[in-house]
Amino acid sequence: LGQKIIHILNTRTMNGILYEVDMRLRPSGNSGLLVASLKSFERYQKKDAWTWEHQALVRTRVVAGCPQLAGKFSDVRAQVLGNQRDIEKLRQDVIDMRNKMREQLDRSDTAHFDLKQGAGGIVDLEFIVQFSVLAWSHEHANLLLWTDNIRILEQLAISHLISVELAEQLMEAYRVLRGRGHRRTLLGEPTLLSANELSGERELVQRAWKTFFS
Repeated sequence: LGQKIIHILNTRTMNGILYEVDMRLRPSGNSGLLVASLKSFERYQKKDAWTWEHQALVRTRVVAGCPQLAGKFSDVRAQVLGNQRDIEKLRQDVIDMRNKMREQLDRSDTAHFDLKQGAGGIVDLEFIVQFSVLAWSHEHANLLLWTDNIRILEQLAISHLISVELAEQLMEAYRVLRGRGHRRTLLGEPTLLSANELSGERELVQRAWKTFFS
């Protein structure tokens, strides 16, 4: 059943692959089990998962299936994300992962800006949001209500962890960056922009990055 679902998700349409599913991201990579019990998933997340895997868990949600299982999964997610962490170690882990991604994936150069991976781009903003959830959700459970960046930013402002003004600015920057990325993807164009495009949004995200990680 798992293989059939993956096959359906990877269906190639006239406009490209429906959803790209990377099974190498399982805990044990290609050698890992295709399906895991909720109990083993919980044990792995609490004892063995890396920080970047908890970052991914921030965005994780159930999209289909048994409502009872969905509720139990949400409980596990909340327990894992709501665990109190050493904030300085967390900050360094997030910085290290972001630097590694830039080295491997950022295609920016003097003439072009990588909309997703470049400094001040989409991933930087996503990492700010994920760090915030991992750092503060043990005191602010409302940060666990949603899995999307926009509503998490709203909750950060509600909890007075960032100003309403900054939250609104980052939400708008995210909408602009994602909107441009979606349009280019639908047109089959690369997500490389001219180096001087979206400079205001990028500078805002870079300033926020320094605030959170300097």
